[in-house]
Amino acid sequence: MRILLWRHGRTSWNDTGRFQGHADPPLDETGRAQARLVSPAVRGLAPDVVVSSDLLRCRATAAELGVPVRMDARLREISLGEWSGLTAEQAAVRFPAEDAAWRRGEDVRRGGGETYAEVGARAIGVLDDLAAEGFPREDGLAVLVLHGGTARALIGRLLEMPPSAWWHFGPLGNCRWTLLRSDEGRFRLIEHNGGPLAATESLALGGSESGVPAQTVSVAPDVEPVHSPSAP
Repeated sequence: MRILLWRHGRTSWNDTGRFQGHADPPLDETGRAQARLVSPAVRGLAPDVVVSSDLLRCRATAAELGVPVRMDARLREISLGEWSGLTAEQAAVRFPAEDAAWRRGEDVRRGGGETYAEVGARAIGVLDDLAAEGFPREDGLAVLVLHGGTARALIGRLLEMPPSAWWHFGPLGNCRWTLLRSDEGRFRLIEHNGGPLAATESLALGGSESGVPAQTVSVAPDVEPVHSPSAP
């Protein structure tokens, strides 16, 4: 079986480098255009089942697929408590000890929120439930529409790596995906940060067919504020 982890399109908080966590900002114009551009490629993979985080930015991204979508709160982004809404610079000033530990690669509870290990434990339950229902079939595909931090935790869990090593996975870009495939009961990483938006540093989004004004949007470097910390 295959698992496609598809991150939501850009929000204004992504654009300004603000931690989101469980906050619920919508997609911005660029994010909506990204979802319209990438959704045909995801739909073309003929997923057996699509499950989305219940937060607005994921729901709006998943809606562009035009197929039935299940909503599941277990796919929400990592809760960041009082870090939510802050930039990295602001968080470093207000929570210096947590910030320093996070940048060393420690799986700390930031702002009274969750650890990545806790996120992985709740998110893996979605796949366990799908497997119990027979999804996806042996050669099938399950698409999870989710968040950067949640994707990182799921990748680590599926590859049976300890949380201390999860920061080695670079942040998943807005509207990009990670593909994993089960090989004799164990998962292998097939593609990371893939999809149409990974093809070039800047893409023309919008125009008459998409219903949004034509624009050229840079998709590199990634704007995800929850970046890989420095090694100890």
